[in-house]
Amino acid sequence: MTGQESPLFAANWKMFKGPRATEAFVESFVSRYRPREDRRIAFFPPSISLEAFVRASADRPDLEVGIQDVHQEVEGAHTGAVSASMAVEAGAKWALAGHSERRREFGDDDAIVAVKTARALEAGLRPIVCIGETLEEREAGLLQPVLERQVREVLAAVPAPGLTWAYEPVWAIGTGLTASPADAEEAHGIVRSAIGAAAGPVFADAAVVLYGGSVKPGNIGELMAASGVNGVLVGGASLDPESFAAICGVALPAG
Repeated sequence: MTGQESPLFAANWKMFKGPRATEAFVESFVSRYRPREDRRIAFFPPSISLEAFVRASADRPDLEVGIQDVHQEVEGAHTGAVSASMAVEAGAKWALAGHSERRREFGDDDAIVAVKTARALEAGLRPIVCIGETLEEREAGLLQPVLERQVREVLAAVPAPGLTWAYEPVWAIGTGLTASPADAEEAHGIVRSAIGAAAGPVFADAAVVLYGGSVKPGNIGELMAASGVNGVLVGGASLDPESFAAICGVALPAG
């Protein structure tokens, strides 16, 4: 498996689960999933529930937590925003940047994503940079140029070390549609080639690239077996502790 770190299973809860629901989830999840040394688990609850997750999982250091978005400024008059340093103070270890919903709903273009990634790194967070194509872009044959542009914009602003990437075909997020293992292999290969072009082959080989888009217990096995897939970023299926425990407990391919 390309990528030098253990596979990562990440849960993006989006705008679900307040503090009480978060505590209930953690209690249920830890009863179903035991720590394993061959994989990493990270949760991205809403920022208002971040500290509740940290408290509820205090006895499970294998369950790490991140923030779904950080502001591109260090501090200032930005009502409703959260800075990277604030997230660290609340217990976050990770940060998402560039999720397709942030790009679509909040106007986070490639330049903003690059700045947010830099802010996360500066604060000591590990960014997961989300990239991917829309259905229209895919049908127009733009998969490769879109992914190359998104990777290039980030790596022009921040160094490759410390970054995790998440390929999420926008047409497969929340739709029930899933890229086939062959689709995932093709896209992940493009991502690695783009990293190599910008930062060199060593960083391309070592890059951790996740797949995101309607991941569920029924398809996790074939996705993890796809070449170049180092883990998953899970949306809807991560909201149920039984479902996400099954995803995290998948048998990993040998090698």
